[in-house]
Amino acid sequence: MSLDSEKTTDGNTWDREVDDGEFVRRPTSFRSHIRADGSTDFVPEAGRYHLYVSLACPWAHRTLIYRKLKGLEDAIGVDVVDPFLPSGGWTLQGHVAGATGDRVNGFSRLREVYLHAAPDFDGVVTVPVLWDKNTSVIVNNESSEIIRMLDEEFQDIAGNPDMDLRPRALRVQIDGLNDWIYPEINNGVYRCGFARTQQAYSRAVGVLFAALDRAEAILATSRYLCGDQLTEADVRLFTTLVRFDAVYVTHFKCNIRRLVDYPNLWGYTRDVYQYPGVAETVDMEHIKGHYFQSHKQINPLGIVPDGPALDFEAPHGRA
Repeated sequence: MSLDSEKTTDGNTWDREVDDGEFVRRPTSFRSHIRADGSTDFVPEAGRYHLYVSLACPWAHRTLIYRKLKGLEDAIGVDVVDPFLPSGGWTLQGHVAGATGDRVNGFSRLREVYLHAAPDFDGVVTVPVLWDKNTSVIVNNESSEIIRMLDEEFQDIAGNPDMDLRPRALRVQIDGLNDWIYPEINNGVYRCGFARTQQAYSRAVGVLFAALDRAEAILATSRYLCGDQLTEADVRLFTTLVRFDAVYVTHFKCNIRRLVDYPNLWGYTRDVYQYPGVAETVDMEHIKGHYFQSHKQINPLGIVPDGPALDFEAPHGRA
């Protein structure tokens, strides 16, 4: 689920807070699965499924990286929401470079996609969305499950089936990494940025930087988080790191240290960025435009900073 999701005008918000102002993420709603073994109503077919994503959202970004690395561009279509998130929710106007509009259903708002799939839906509208064109339903809107479907269930369709981002021998290690990287780093930056009290913020930022220090130590002796092979854990960490200095340091007050102050994390981020196909999924204009213009409670004037100057193409020295 993306935190960069709909915040409606009728009080249906994508987050809630506990008494001390801590941000708590709401759960996703659609949790069906595509299975190659035929054990569900959703089987892998080229041209049947479609992704609705935001180029700004780190959760949706995961699915774009998987689609690219697995060679599923021709099999699974993509539509991109507009980067600015108004109070009424994600829009599909396609008036900004990189945004596509809705080329499947012709809707102007992502909420319409949800209501078309489930007319009585009154939950939270988030990206990414995995849509079934055959039955006009949402299969799944939980990114951690979507990426595993793309990795494991489309082998007979994928252009690059040998790319295995969760090899059986590393699954325990990958899951163990996800267990702390998700709450402490991926979601940790949001717990800093959307904290509503000093106490909640200070607690969250301490946890975040302790986790970044932990990742820095791992990467001091290993090219990727699980050794010499890119895995799911790397993709999930990367989508936060690539946004860190451009957005989270200032916008979410994650400024104890910058990413570029971590020699291993900064080199690692450049390494993953330069992995064939990954750079094509990164759109810094959408990323910065979304965060700085959409979150008016944090940045009321919506001014997007020109910097920082980050060279993700610089040699990383980690080969």
